Amino acid sequence: MTGFYIKLGVATKEKKHKMAELYETSDVTRERIRKYLEEGKRFDGRKPDEFREITIEPGVSKNAEGSVRVKIGKTEVLVGVKMGVGEPYPDSPDRGNLMVTAEFLPLSSPRFELGPPKFNSIEVGRLIDRIIRESKFIELEKLCIEEGKKVWSVFIDIYSINDDGNLLDAAGIGAVAALKVARIPKYDEKEEKIVYGEWTSKNIPLSKDIPLSVTLHKIGNSIIVDPTREEEDVSETKLTIGSSGEYISSMQKGDEKSLTIEEMHQMIDLSEKLYKKIYLKLEKFIK
Repeated sequence: MTGFYIKLGVATKEKKHKMAELYETSDVTRERIRKYLEEGKRFDGRKPDEFREITIEPGVSKNAEGSVRVKIGKTEVLVGVKMGVGEPYPDSPDRGNLMVTAEFLPLSSPRFELGPPKFNSIEVGRLIDRIIRESKFIELEKLCIEEGKKVWSVFIDIYSINDDGNLLDAAGIGAVAALKVARIPKYDEKEEKIVYGEWTSKNIPLSKDIPLSVTLHKIGNSIIVDPTREEEDVSETKLTIGSSGEYISSMQKGDEKSLTIEEMHQMIDLSEKLYKKIYLKLEKFIK
């Protein structure tokens, strides 16, 4: 009987891999995408530097300190913020803690499977963590309860609901929006524990400069933003820029193909232009 279950598990795993392969972008589609971009066109009618429609819905979880649903076109993520009380890190005894995790759920794409986090989801979690941490968006020093002993910890959890490309930027928008609407839970000093389900009127202390991520992709000689799933498959290299409008706080290049100095300048200029447009969307939904 044990052998039967092992064989069944292997067969199921192989079947999942075959199903995922069916959703890979075909060579014909890849070639058409490249040719369209040479003419400055995209399948959905957008310009290379144009995002799809962005919507943000706050308050999707009644148990989280702050939560939002973010949609960019058909791509959709849920982001929740939870808080806990614990010991500070040894190198920052007077500062709160931050942890960002991302989970790509199988319901969002046949390419994702249950199990330990894969590279793509780990990368998204780390990039969003870096964008928030390096921009100093959360004023962690104000989350200290007792120096060296007790601080607030902020946990940001990202879940993919539908993957049609650019989960990274959707997650970045969601993380910032969830932090903006989050409230600090009630803490019982006497019992030294959080009273879950009860919140104070205080928000998480945040700076005025809002960090956002813009990921730019290079396909052939074209630079595009907010790729669909098919465009993301064709992407040869990408650059994720985390900025707060006036300054860049983080930058990470992905994939192996190189970028010229001119292309880097083009991407930086474009990210600055797009920041303003995304910020206006964010401001509209979380006011």
